[in-house]
Amino acid sequence: MSEHLLEVNDLHVSFYTYAGEVQAVRGVDFYVDKGETLAIVGESGSGKSVTVNSLMKLIPSPPGKIKQGSILLEGKEITTLSERQMNDIRGSQIGMIFQDPMTSLNPTMTISQQISEVIVKHKKVSKKEAAKQAIELLDLVQIPNPKKRANNYPHQFSGGMRQRVIIAMAIACNPNLLIADEPTTALDVTIQAQIIDLMRDIQKKTGTAIILITHDLGVVADIADRVNVMYAGKVVESGTLRDIFYDPMHPYTWGLLESVPRLDMEEKKALVPIPGTPPDLLSPPQGCPFADRCKHAMIICKEQQPEVTKCSDTHTAACWLMHPNAPKVARPVGGIKNE
Repeated sequence: MSEHLLEVNDLHVSFYTYAGEVQAVRGVDFYVDKGETLAIVGESGSGKSVTVNSLMKLIPSPPGKIKQGSILLEGKEITTLSERQMNDIRGSQIGMIFQDPMTSLNPTMTISQQISEVIVKHKKVSKKEAAKQAIELLDLVQIPNPKKRANNYPHQFSGGMRQRVIIAMAIACNPNLLIADEPTTALDVTIQAQIIDLMRDIQKKTGTAIILITHDLGVVADIADRVNVMYAGKVVESGTLRDIFYDPMHPYTWGLLESVPRLDMEEKKALVPIPGTPPDLLSPPQGCPFADRCKHAMIICKEQQPEVTKCSDTHTAACWLMHPNAPKVARPVGGIKNE
């Protein structure tokens, strides 16, 4: 039996299109423990959202398909479960905060009705009790005057308040795992900070584990315990927050950190974009997927995929620069200086 709350092994997800097979996720491994926050970061198209949608079995089929791999939730394999069995897990054991709260809420139902619907389905309580719990949840996510606002419709809430409602729905049945897919993308910076603070507070109160999907390293620094860096459907580096920010090993991670604006730098420094574009996953490269964009690429990088190297007990990277025979290169860390 798995000792982790969630354990993903060798996950492969493809989409079969008129142009061919898009290999969106290619052999992803990771785990999440109770009460911790794992951030999955990377550019758009790196496979982050496909990975977490696979955990909920929300991949549209067709064209999508989980080709192979194992997803263990509290030791139970969920890739083989039926849709009916998954419906029992969604909401009760795994909650999800979606990217756009407006498209996630029903405009024809009050906020109370929408939260109550989740509670009635999974907790088997009366509608009256569910409505009472809905108001308590709105209070928990810090919506002012929750009793009155519960009878409002989604269009009567601001973007930040709608996102709080989505969080209330996601935690309504006390799930052990909360998946947040770019939860702050559509919000301004001030509201982003409030939402992250709210998620952190809820985690302290409920002990829920969180998987956070984002491309914003500033958000990651605020909340994550561990970080997985994804590129072209693969996890190229994984470690604690300190590992990734203070001692990154993969050139792609260096590029992400160098493109983050810093307010604490003594001298102004231009942000450095990562040149080029991600590879076409209709025909993924046979070597390292980052080789064409990496200034440290060697011949072997384009010919053979690097193995995952263990840098420490908490830190791994898939890069040929980790090989003992590789040339030593200076690590230009733009996010946080090495100490």
